[in-house]
Amino acid sequence: MKNHTQHSQDGKFEPAHPERFAAAQKSTWVSILINLLLTFFQVAGGLFAHSQALMSDGLHSLSDLLSDVLVLFANRHGNRHADANHPYGHARIETAATLILGVFLATLGVGLLVAAALRLQHPGALQTISPIGLAIAIFALLAKEGMFRYMLAVALRVRSQMLVANAWHARSDAASSLVVVVGIGGNLLGYTFLDLVAAAVVGVMIAHMGGKLALEALSELIDTGLDAEEVEAIRQTLLNTHGVLGLHDLRTRKMADNALVDAHILVDPKISVSEGHYIAESARHAVLKNHHVLDVMVHIDPEDDMQAMHNLKLPARPGLLALLADRLDDASLLNNRVVFHYLEGRVEAELYLPADQGTAERVKALQERCNELVRADPLFRSIHVHSNHAQ
Repeated sequence: MKNHTQHSQDGKFEPAHPERFAAAQKSTWVSILINLLLTFFQVAGGLFAHSQALMSDGLHSLSDLLSDVLVLFANRHGNRHADANHPYGHARIETAATLILGVFLATLGVGLLVAAALRLQHPGALQTISPIGLAIAIFALLAKEGMFRYMLAVALRVRSQMLVANAWHARSDAASSLVVVVGIGGNLLGYTFLDLVAAAVVGVMIAHMGGKLALEALSELIDTGLDAEEVEAIRQTLLNTHGVLGLHDLRTRKMADNALVDAHILVDPKISVSEGHYIAESARHAVLKNHHVLDVMVHIDPEDDMQAMHNLKLPARPGLLALLADRLDDASLLNNRVVFHYLEGRVEAELYLPADQGTAERVKALQERCNELVRADPLFRSIHVHSNHAQ
């Protein structure tokens, strides 16, 4: 993966994805403004109207305000380019921010639920709510639903997991405001306990949403792979690349809105290193082009190393050259080009003689010696002699 400059020449911050960064900044500032107003009106209205549910929803809006500030921080730092200390970029900052937000919401939800349950233990202290509380609750419901629709449209346009999560958080806020409207309405109709029931339900909804966000973020931080359908699509893209004969060890892991992919591809073992590299680069480019993937690491295999014998026990090139010189009893032959193929736990050697040495008679005699040698040799499977004169 190529590294990019993280700052412009004048030292100013430059995001890796300018469109996503700008959209996230704008939508988050809109959310901050709305939640700031809602927090004030709901908490003040809850105190004035004696509504526990409205105050709980106001604290919910306050948590949204704090989470929006967290989103701003994560959006700025998560969009930085890759650097020496973060070669895969900073996208996991979004994931960490989502985890923190989820834990905070879960804790807040449980706290609100416990507070409502304790107040329900004293029904005689319950009060009738002022009608102004209902008006504020309806206003909050409409504001949060409108904010959800706006934020979701932005999130889907720029394909941001964190913004999608924040948008659905706004929808959960709208649902909690609807519960508050019903609770206050029931209280005004004479069922005074419904306000506290609504406050408890809001607490459960907040805790559920927080737990869900935290678990999703945690699954990403422990390198959970992509879903089976997307993995299969990536597999087919790799297999459809010209020159790829097989595929194994396909592994994926999420990174914010992207994914990282590792794969072992099988190619013809007799092609050149440069052609194998070209096939690997072609496969990598195909995945990057057709899937939402940050980077692909392609390992080239001349054989299926999941089933073939392991070749690391075999000698390296210097050792093979020494053994071949000993077997052929002619060290001068190794001054020429020699190619080794490590396949199925043994070695295939190709010896290339220059034109002035590779007469037809000499090549034939040397090939016969090699054929006799490999019949009982546990290391060399075959030794082929090549010469311009012999071809």
